[in-house]
Amino acid sequence: MLTIDAATLHDLADYPGLVAALREMNRMGVDQVERLYLGQPRADGGSNDWLLLPAWWHDRIFGVKLVSVFPGNQAKGLETILGSYMLFDGTNGVPLAYLDGAALTLRKTAANSALAADFLARPDAETLTVIGAGALAPYLAAAHAAIRPIRRILWWNRNLAKAEEVAAQCQLPGVEVIVAEGLEAAVRAGDIVTCATRSTKPVVRGNWLKPGSHLDLVGGYLPEMREADDEAIARAARHYVDARLTTLTVVGDVCQPLAAGLLQETAIIDLGQVARGEKPARLSADEVTWFKSGGGGHEDLAVADYIIRQAMKTKQA
Repeated sequence: MLTIDAATLHDLADYPGLVAALREMNRMGVDQVERLYLGQPRADGGSNDWLLLPAWWHDRIFGVKLVSVFPGNQAKGLETILGSYMLFDGTNGVPLAYLDGAALTLRKTAANSALAADFLARPDAETLTVIGAGALAPYLAAAHAAIRPIRRILWWNRNLAKAEEVAAQCQLPGVEVIVAEGLEAAVRAGDIVTCATRSTKPVVRGNWLKPGSHLDLVGGYLPEMREADDEAIARAARHYVDARLTTLTVVGDVCQPLAAGLLQETAIIDLGQVARGEKPARLSADEVTWFKSGGGGHEDLAVADYIIRQAMKTKQA
């Protein structure tokens, strides 16, 4: 059985390859069940979270990710997101590999947003606005830059010093990184706006989104979390999610507008439908596109499969 630590996984996880693997998985389909979530309230009103996400690609592979999210870890010098992934042979059940779950989550989540942007963002998108300065934010920046001709990144975070720290670590060839002091101006300038926060109140206002922009909502993973307001729903030509199972009743940016009657379940398009050509992607240069990432075991499985195949190629070389 292979053991893939975080450093090795990051070395093997090129974004074009990950995006291609996720595209194939969405086209073919993978069986998964609703994630198991357990939460422990914290004194500051937030929570420590533990999630289990299994999936099975029949006659190929199956696996499960166990991931914890402890926001208070940052102050202790520990990683916020921690986890493990176990991958098994889908033909005989034999364990194939253990992978670092935190590294897998970071790469998978970023590549998933990049896949959505590859379907939905304008081909000439040059300005990326990043909202948030947590562990995931730099990976989102790199992933989007891998599939669109990004020349400028505007980085905003409530804590300006943290934004400056994270932005300074973002070294992308040919890309100018600017720490933005004003959120509204940064959103208005973005061809792609990617939001990775744990906010319970909308951070992005729909009337800030310029024609032709693509909104990528990544951070909220619970019903009480919300990153974009109702106007963002109204501005979007269509509404996309990565998977219904991990969004419709799970994440605030989807379940809250559904409950309020602002969004209809029948109108929501998932990436599998787009990958199979059943539903359209972007249809015009001026429309605003809206995507909510809920994650899911199917995405982890596709990425784990790709990483293992890359590891085997490296081993044989």
